[in-house]
Amino acid sequence: MRTEIFQIQVEGSLPEARLCTYIQDSSKVMMVKERPFIVICPGGGYTSVAIREGEPLAVRFLAMGYHVAVLRYSYTPAVYPTALLELAAAFKLINSHAEDWNVRTDQIYVLGCSAGGHLAASLGMFWHEPWLAEKTGVTNEVIRPAGMILCYPVINMPEVFSQTLLLGQDTEEMRERLSLEKQVTEHTPEAFIWHTYSDEVVPVENSLMLIAAMRNYQIPVEFHMYPQGEHGLAAADELTQHANGSKFQKECQSWLELVRTWLSKRTGLNA
Repeated sequence: MRTEIFQIQVEGSLPEARLCTYIQDSSKVMMVKERPFIVICPGGGYTSVAIREGEPLAVRFLAMGYHVAVLRYSYTPAVYPTALLELAAAFKLINSHAEDWNVRTDQIYVLGCSAGGHLAASLGMFWHEPWLAEKTGVTNEVIRPAGMILCYPVINMPEVFSQTLLLGQDTEEMRERLSLEKQVTEHTPEAFIWHTYSDEVVPVENSLMLIAAMRNYQIPVEFHMYPQGEHGLAAADELTQHANGSKFQKECQSWLELVRTWLSKRTGLNA
């Protein structure tokens, strides 16, 4: 496996913004040559980037056979659209290395947790808009996600406790723009979404509103709602739980096997 760190710098980026890549080795004797890619956007409320939602999830997808990258995007004092431009730049970088890394460029997925779910879904909503491609310096197809994997995502902006940190200024126009259930179009990619009914930080209604909007456009969604589990579970197991015993929910651990099946139907890996 090849690992490398790339600085990701756009207008407004924090100095530490970077993409950490984990590229599977290949050889002439291996059946799998080109592989799909998963770009992970950890949560953190746009005030930080949660380590436990980055590499601990990356290794799970590496074990499934995917190339993986973790985006450590900019957060406060950076404001919209800095993190979105960084995510688009990550897609540009992956595409530019596709031949060397053996990447299936039509199979680059974006995964996000909590606020990172809002970021991932933002790319899903806005990838086709000319301004984003122009600022990234590529065609729109280069920054198009093959699909979205959203873990307890923030979707509706008025529900976001950190909305002023994202927007810089809280205006009705910007809240409307970044309430992503209102931005679904025929261009929105399909999604795998999971949430818990008991999430008190980002209520499950966030996911439900997005699903309803996507259903209006007949965009496929696989959704799993678990009855119990606090916000920010990540893998929900011992490897991502907190030292005080929180962030552990055994029944929620199945989401990784469920998304593995969802991906395999689309990529052919682990089919």
